[in-house]
Amino acid sequence: MRVLLLLLLLAAPAMAVLPDERLADPALEARARAISHDLRCVVCQNESVDDSNAPLARDIRLLLRERIVAGDTDDQAVQFLVARYGDFVLLRPPLRADTWLLWFGPFAVLALGAGAILLTLRRRAAIAAPPPLSAEEQARLDRLMREDGP
Repeated sequence: MRVLLLLLLLAAPAMAVLPDERLADPALEARARAISHDLRCVVCQNESVDDSNAPLARDIRLLLRERIVAGDTDDQAVQFLVARYGDFVLLRPPLRADTWLLWFGPFAVLALGAGAILLTLRRRAAIAAPPPLSAEEQARLDRLMREDGP
């Protein structure tokens, strides 16, 4: 039982924010954690910088805390990171013409894949189904079946 509990604890995601990164002021640290929860690790992609152990995620966390200590508002700190890393650093990038690919790209790939599957299935069905016999062919088949029958 203890081994199972130990394995479950080891399998749990580690929080990547290291003690030396934390700010001394609890209010500023809470702001930094709230902001970094919505920032994407550009190396890990679908993981927030808070959850990532990547060196670049650490750099982003440190930059964010520097900006907060310097007196930036939450929006100013986020805009600084967006200016540096682009909209991709946001887990929820804004919906604009230049971010349509981020928002709709996965759905477009899914739709193209579904369309390819449907097209393949239709082609297989068209190839597998032989054309119906003409009246002359059916009559000949009937004659042959009567002749070879019991």
